[in-house]
Order: sequence, then structure tokens, then C-alpha cells
Amino acid sequence: MNYPKPATPATIAANKAVRDQLPFDDTTDFDNARKGLVVEATGQITNDKGEVVWDIDRWTFLQGEAPDTVNPSLWRQAQLITMAGIYKVADGIYQARGFDLSVQSFIRSDNGWIVVDPPISCEPMELEYKMLREHVEDLPVVAVIHTHSHIDHFGGVRAVIDDAKVAAGEQRVIAPEGFLEESVSENVMLGNAMSRRKMYMYGELVGYGPQGSVGAGLGPMTSAGRVTLLAPTDIITETGQELDVDGVRVVFQNTPGAEAPAELCFYLPDFKALCGAEILTHVLHNVYTLRGAKIRDSLVWSKHLNEMLTLFGDAEVEFASHHWPTWGNDNIVDLIKGQRDLYRYIHDETVRLANAGFTPDEIAEQITLPTRTDQRFANRGYYGSVSHNTKSTYVYYLGWFDANPANLNPLPPVKTALKTVEYMGGADAVIAKAQEDFDKGEYRWVAQALKHVVYADDSNTQARELLADTFEQLGYQSENGTWRNFYLTGALELRRGVQEQIVTVTASADSVQAMSVEMFLDYLAMRLRGPEVGDLQAVFNLTLPDIGEDYVLELGNGVLNHSEGNKEGADATVSFPRSVLDAIVLGETTLEAALDSGDVTIDGNADSFIAFTKLLDDFNLWFAIVTP
Repeated sequence: MNYPKPATPATIAANKAVRDQLPFDDTTDFDNARKGLVVEATGQITNDKGEVVWDIDRWTFLQGEAPDTVNPSLWRQAQLITMAGIYKVADGIYQARGFDLSVQSFIRSDNGWIVVDPPISCEPMELEYKMLREHVEDLPVVAVIHTHSHIDHFGGVRAVIDDAKVAAGEQRVIAPEGFLEESVSENVMLGNAMSRRKMYMYGELVGYGPQGSVGAGLGPMTSAGRVTLLAPTDIITETGQELDVDGVRVVFQNTPGAEAPAELCFYLPDFKALCGAEILTHVLHNVYTLRGAKIRDSLVWSKHLNEMLTLFGDAEVEFASHHWPTWGNDNIVDLIKGQRDLYRYIHDETVRLANAGFTPDEIAEQITLPTRTDQRFANRGYYGSVSHNTKSTYVYYLGWFDANPANLNPLPPVKTALKTVEYMGGADAVIAKAQEDFDKGEYRWVAQALKHVVYADDSNTQARELLADTFEQLGYQSENGTWRNFYLTGALELRRGVQEQIVTVTASADSVQAMSVEMFLDYLAMRLRGPEVGDLQAVFNLTLPDIGEDYVLELGNGVLNHSEGNKEGADATVSFPRSVLDAIVLGETTLEAALDSGDVTIDGNADSFIAFTKLLDDFNLWFAIVTP
């Protein structure tokens, strides 16, 4: 069977309605995105093995009007975020855009460049810095500012920062309070699940083109090069803190708890330039990210933007870590107010309707933004969405339960599917009715109905194919880049099954080495198959002699607790260097293999400790998502 399939008449009509709804004749964003171009970037970026880690030319298909298979608003955003090159923002400020998911900024200091937010990996950073030196000014990097703790804002740092120069005081690394811990911890506990879901979110498996991914709305996609991390030399702890960075005055605003748990924005008073980091961009951002993460606080987000307006409302240029700059004080103030009110409206309306007794799904269905907010392209849901942000705000306050007792203890998905299909007259009856509704363009309901048929019997080829067709049309209609990627990846998995591929790996030696031992022990405890522990009880001393740290591990009641120090009478004392711990977390070895090789030594009841290690779970990255 040939797929991807074309857009249906219903999808064509839905996308035309978007074209008629929004002010596509406003070209301001295109003018701003092209403004200040110093040199355009083309071609591919490879690593030292010759593997492509970033393909600038991948997006050349984004020309002209949107095809029927792409929401025209998302197509417009994709054209903007894939422009690649070095751009002048203002005298002494430049940006590299189109080299990764994020945007890098360069500020001219007395003796060199201050780099803001290196990208995910080193190879794109190396190329853009090389282009900056060739086409603007050949100067060393004197400092890096990490605005927050997400990997697309620190991963490429070692392309421009050197440990020896940091130690000698020649280079500085500036970051918000909590940066290092948050950079490491977000992907430790739920790293496997997040990595799998990220494949859906960024469309890593579906290819690129009018019937594939057109980017993620926030940026094109994620690079796949060498990921690094360095500990900061300067920590920003409070709003109003000012640093002199090689002759450049930088005034910081600490903005934790909104887009990231550790984040800052900053103002350059001598440039009248404001960096909005990732809380002020040209998109409705995620209050909850579909790859999975802790829910963010939409109210705090809006308050940070209101404070920004008060602190730095005289700015003449605003640039951020995604998208293109905004010039002119009136335009900047308008952008800040628009984004501030966007997050505030989502928060306040969700809470108001929750207090009126509405459930998350009901709230998401009825909230529409005020016309002036909705008509601004900078507020459109290319990455976050009104729908999933309102649901997330509800859950942030009230949790998953909507107070209806029928939803308190429902059957799990497969049992629900079997009974639902039975009640609906069997799989053939459901498929027949679903086909009728598919032909009418009622794709949301068709997806809900067919999900049960597939979960009741995932070998039902007819149901899988029709559900895949349905996901495909929902993807074609989605204005949100990540929704589109989720739908199209779901369709691919239904048609071809789970097929392992090479995908972006965000774990790095630097990030693992930055993990505390306590963080590792929490990770170890999470892997324990509690139900299988039974009545097993044991106490182990853990010693890492090279770093002088000792811990007591207590196994019992199905859990593993730990505390600092050693305990007399422990069943065994386990000893290994920190490097072995790092290798285990990176997947270069296993605890069992390290025992066999002698890298881990045991004094005492070795059998007891080995029995414990056999109770540790391993995770399959390629678990099914759209099938049981």
C-alpha cells in the first residue's frame, strides 16, 4: 500500500480555513528574520566520523505556498525557523540561526566574544563560530552565558570553552542558580521514557517534507553531534545581579519555574538590548512538553514577563534563544505584553473554569484566546498549544482526577478496549462506522474509536491502517509542529511496527560526570523490581575511594534507601572508582559486568549483593506507544 497518503477533502478544507483566518499578508516576521544577514549557511555538518549531525539543506522544500498536507500557519513558521546564517542584531551583537533547534547569540566584549546558549552539540557550534570569525571578527571566546538548563542551550559548550582556560581565568561560564543539577537530573529518572517520546515529538523517525516533519515550531529539529557540559564559574542567584563580563555590563533577571526550573534573562544597558532567553519567543510555548517533564507554572511565567517589562521596558532590541529578534521599543513592549497576557489568560481561564466544575477536556475544548491575542503569529500554538497547556494547568493544581467517580478507578487500556469494542458491536462494526466518519472528516472521534479496536486486537490490520490514515490527516491539519510529528509518527508505527533506528542521544560523559553519587543511587533504587524483592533484607556499604565518599545502602520492604557514611555489621562492602559508576550510567558496562571484570570489589557476603543486582530492571528504549 502506498503511503504517506494525500490530504483528504476535509483536510484541504480545514487548512484553507486557517489560511482565511490569519493575517498572512503581514510579512513583518519575514522582514525581521531576514534582517541583518551577514552570510547565509548551506550544506551539511558532519562529525569526525563523517556522519551528518545537521543538514541545513534538508529544509529546501519549504518554498512557496503551503501544500494541502501542511497547515499553512505551521508552514509559514517552518519557513521562518529554517533560515540559516549569521545575522547582525545590533552593533556588537550577532546571532547564528538555523544551525540547531536553538539560536546562538554573540556579544562583542573588550577582548572577544561572549557566547549565549551553545546548541545541543559541538559540531554546529564549531561551524557557526568559524563563520563568525571569518565574516565578522576573528576573536577568542571570553565567556559563555547559559540562559537555562535544557540541553539545546549548553550541549555544544566545549566547542568554544576549554577547561584549562577556565581554570586560568581566561574564560567564564555564567548560568542561573541550580543550572548544573537541573541539566543533569531532568533526564535521569525518566530518561528512557522521555527519549522514546522525544522521537515522536521531534519527528525523528518520519522523515522531512510536505508529508513528513516540517520542524518543531520552536526550531527545526535537534542536532546529533557531541554533547558536552561544563560547571559554571559564575552563578546568578537573584534578579538585579550585575556582572562586568570583559567590559560588558550584564544585568540579570532570575526567572526559574516557568519554561525551565533554572533560567535567567538579561539586559545589556549599554546596548539597550534585552535577551528574552526562552520565556519570550515567537510562539506559544509549552506549559507541559509532550516528551514528558514536570508541568510548568503558567502564572509564574506571566509574572516573569510582567517583571521584565518593568525592569527592561526601555529596550530597543530584543533577541532570544529561539527565533528572530524584535526591533523598536514599541514593538518590544507589545511583544512582552502579548506573551505575558497569553500565559496569564491560559492560567486564569483554566482556573476559573475548573472552579466552575469543568473537567480538563471540557476546558481545553471551550477556551479560545481573545482575538487580538489569537491573531498574533507570535502567540500561535506551534510548539505548545492552548489545548494541552490548559489541561496541564488543570493538572498542575488539581491532578489527574476530574472528580467523576467513574474515572477514579477505570479499567486499564486493554481491558477497556475489549469491553468497549464488545459494547459497540464488535471490531467489524466499529471499523465500518469509523470508515463512515472518516469519510466525513470526523478524525478526532475516529481516532478515539479505533484506538480501542487496535488495543483489543493489535493484529487487526484493517483497524491499524484506518487509524494510521486518521492520524495522518490529523497531522496534516495540525498547526502545532509537535502535534504533527506525534500524529505522523503514530501512523508510521501502526503501518510498519516499532523499527529501531539511529536517533539523537543526549546522554554525554560530561552530564553523567556531573551527576552526584546520590543522584545515581536514586536512579539505582528506581530500577529495583520491588515486587520481586519479597522478604529480602540486606545492608551494604558503598565506598568510592578515589573521591572519598561512603554510603550505606539498605534493602528492604521492596525499596532501596541510602544515607551517607558506613555501617558496622553490613552484609558486604562494595568498592569501585567513580569512573566505573560513570561507565554504568552511560551504558558502557553493567554492574554485573564490572563485578565479573574485577572493577567492582566486594568484601563480605558477595552472594547477597549479586542477588540484589539481579533485581535491577533494564529498560527497552523501543517500547510500543500506539499499540498495546
